[in-house]
Amino acid sequence: MNVARLAVRPSAVARTAGSAHSIAGRQPSNSFLSSRFLRLPQRPSLFSTSLPTYCANHKTPSTPSANASPNQQTDKAGSDHYSSALRQNKEWAAQTAREHPDLFPTLANGQQPQILWLGCSDSRCPETTLLGLQPGDVFVHRNIANILHPGDLSSGAVIEYAVQYLRVNHIVVCGHTSCGGVAAAMGNKQLGILDPWLLPLRQIRERNLAELQGLSDEDAALKLVELNVREGLSVVKQKGAVLSAIQERGLQVHGLIYDIGSGVLRELDTEDSEEVIKSRLTAFAVQA
Repeated sequence: MNVARLAVRPSAVARTAGSAHSIAGRQPSNSFLSSRFLRLPQRPSLFSTSLPTYCANHKTPSTPSANASPNQQTDKAGSDHYSSALRQNKEWAAQTAREHPDLFPTLANGQQPQILWLGCSDSRCPETTLLGLQPGDVFVHRNIANILHPGDLSSGAVIEYAVQYLRVNHIVVCGHTSCGGVAAAMGNKQLGILDPWLLPLRQIRERNLAELQGLSDEDAALKLVELNVREGLSVVKQKGAVLSAIQERGLQVHGLIYDIGSGVLRELDTEDSEEVIKSRLTAFAVQA
């Protein structure tokens, strides 16, 4: 399944090209994730190549003194990211309104995303940014290590709402390099509340232990990232709403790996055989 063939609204292309933007009258075309989206240059200000202790983890700031005010609690660079972010929001909103005057009024009336993104909470993986898209283009669910538990009500509700009510055309399950959740599952330390959450990753590790042990640490971690995405795709495709949408209106499901060190997305070959599709429909397809 070639991700370069995914559909895109003309408005999304217009926004990416820097032309005037209009969301009204969105219609899918033949190209969504173009090579521009799949091969973005590295942006050091947004992405880090360091390996975190846990997925989406960051350095714990030093404890402020008892007399320090919130405005005095700054990072090592000497700037308060929260306060500066609020200032930048006003600048961003004003600039976006000038460049795309129809965007915010249209979004205020509802959303029509074509993509459901199931990814990791890692701060280095902002889906809308790395796809080069705008607010309203991507419906999102993110958690530690992009794990999809079959019985998880949170991810299940997001998937069903996106498929049945928003009627997205594409579901993306995306893992990434340097994932702290994967690194934790590759180790054997007790992690408290993370232990039950990471259990599916450890189960994947167990099933593929011989292969993983034959690889270097870096390659084994990347392999587990890939296996986890494939497991997530399997969970998604077992949901009745997804199976119905695939059959009735051509919903497409994709697996991607995001390389934090380069900003590039890599698509996995997730084509299923006819036998697998038939078995899945027999076991999981349901009728209202």
